Amino acid sequence: MNWKTPKKSTLQNIAFILFIALLLFSPLGTFVKIQLNRLIVFSPKTIAVTDQKMLSSYQWQLVDANGQRVTLEDYKGKMIFINFWATWCPPCIAEMPSMQKLYADYQDKIVFLFVTTDSFEKANAFLVKENLTLPIYQSVTNSPLEMESSTIPATYLVDKQGNVILAKIGTANWNSDSFREKLDHYIRK
Repeated sequence: MNWKTPKKSTLQNIAFILFIALLLFSPLGTFVKIQLNRLIVFSPKTIAVTDQKMLSSYQWQLVDANGQRVTLEDYKGKMIFINFWATWCPPCIAEMPSMQKLYADYQDKIVFLFVTTDSFEKANAFLVKENLTLPIYQSVTNSPLEMESSTIPATYLVDKQGNVILAKIGTANWNSDSFREKLDHYIRK
């Protein structure tokens, strides 16, 4: 048999395909995606008052890891921060440290609901591994129409009057000074 030595361009193509496969389908790739998301995050912007929508329903039911059921009705008249996330979502993972810092400072002023479709076992293991103390929930019923998204992370901020004042799809820096200033403004209202 006469084996030919592969051309340099063929070897480069194979190396490139292996590199892309490594980024897409390995833990190293997940790490890279998380780090890239952290590099490109910005402070979230609130919705212009004229474009804000009032929640159509407070009947959304959730359950926490201890089996305790809550509804949005339980938090009517309070600021509510709602984040839809999953343990397998690199953009979700990327923004969690900034959310943890926000939660640590505002948990007594704002209701935080971190909603996942993961099992509580998997979500709690993730929180422990990442050293996070965020309160996690699963949906029991459908969320209000104003919070429907087919993409995660999806984060919403509801003011005390029930207006959705922020709807952010994708990663954000939730611990930025500008976002904290906005929160402080809405808390004082």
